[in-house]
Amino acid sequence: MSAVEFGQFVLTIATLLIAVHGLGYLAEKWKQPRIVGEIIAGILLGPFVLKLIAPAAYIKIFAFSPDVNTVLGFLYQLGLILLMFCSGAETRRLLAKENRKNTFLLLTVSDLASFALVLALGFANLLPLHLLTGTNGQPISTLLIVAIGTAVCSIPVISRIFWDLGIMKTRFVSLILGYALLEDLALWTVLAFATALAKAPGTAQQGVGSGVASHIGITLVYTLLGLLVAPGLVKRLSNAKWNVLYMASPVGYVISVLMAYCALAAVLDVNLQFAALLAGYGIVGGLYGTQRERFAEPLDAVSKISFGFFVPIYFGLIGYKLVFGREFSFTILLVFLIGSSLISIGSSALAARMGGFRGLDIVNIAVTTNARGGPGIVLASVAYDAGIINAAFYTTLVITAVVTSQMAGAWLRFVLGKGWPLLSTNPDETWGQGKTVEIPGQLAPQPVRNIAA
Repeated sequence: MSAVEFGQFVLTIATLLIAVHGLGYLAEKWKQPRIVGEIIAGILLGPFVLKLIAPAAYIKIFAFSPDVNTVLGFLYQLGLILLMFCSGAETRRLLAKENRKNTFLLLTVSDLASFALVLALGFANLLPLHLLTGTNGQPISTLLIVAIGTAVCSIPVISRIFWDLGIMKTRFVSLILGYALLEDLALWTVLAFATALAKAPGTAQQGVGSGVASHIGITLVYTLLGLLVAPGLVKRLSNAKWNVLYMASPVGYVISVLMAYCALAAVLDVNLQFAALLAGYGIVGGLYGTQRERFAEPLDAVSKISFGFFVPIYFGLIGYKLVFGREFSFTILLVFLIGSSLISIGSSALAARMGGFRGLDIVNIAVTTNARGGPGIVLASVAYDAGIINAAFYTTLVITAVVTSQMAGAWLRFVLGKGWPLLSTNPDETWGQGKTVEIPGQLAPQPVRNIAA
């Protein structure tokens, strides 16, 4: 990379970083998820807007050379990996005893109902898959992406919403995040199947079948090891007296663990974003987060630099890549947004009712689990980069992820603003004046932020 190209790269990153943080800040001020502003910044700097209103500025800043494109691609992938890693590390109080039955009901009934309905519509030729398929896609792989895009629930975005609302320590949050983590693990496995189909040559059908089976088998083994074995190994490695890296730099050690997970995944051809999620899950000690306090400081440092630079750049580049020209179809967006939301909310409501919830509890669970957020955007990115879906459907998935997250945040804020409980079984989990939150297993009640705060 020449000095001129490096200067152009610095100008590009500076422009994008200022825009994503500026609009992200405004989005938060307007009670919207921060990623909304970050994605809009990318749209405004992209070819659909900036190139039309200021062609000279667009060419000067974003007319990338191959070397600059390569570096931006690296930042894009790194931002995605760090987002998934931080999400895995943030999961907590998962599968608490009082939530296990309902978590597994949501996982089985809700996801199976969503998947079965979408697959049935696809096999009945009631879905226009040919309008959604990319260069490497085929009907079955595209159909799987549609099914995943309908069922997926966001850990990063709903975690941010819960944090902003001051309800992170409630039973409701524990239930939703436990379900979201297990669901995402299952859906990432399905995504691995879809990407394996996209990579397989269309002529050698027998080879395709054996190749896909092998890929899925390796992914399942990697997943089980990441869930059941790796957290214990990482804990022992962290406690080893000869672990010079941990003693010299806990932050460097945390990043090294992430890179080790991803390097092994790359060798085995396992999805890197999924590997990063498992790495975050493993570094804190697995399901119950026994190492969370120990790694709180280095994880906080990694999180700050990630969400200060890499993750906003990733979301800005997401917006930059969105297509709103002739290829974009507002009809496809409207049909998928409404149809997938009805399927997701309906199946989650059914699962919640089977779990013994009633009334407002069902609505709260169903609307919240419909938030696609970060994983919905990651799904779109992975599927588009793999050539499974086209640009129009990529844009549809991203916009749907943003809108459903806004819906969930607005609804929870409305419920809490009315002083209603998130779960009727835990009536103190609200924003009422002077109220506290009773958390099973806690020694003392935890304060809830008042609505006026």
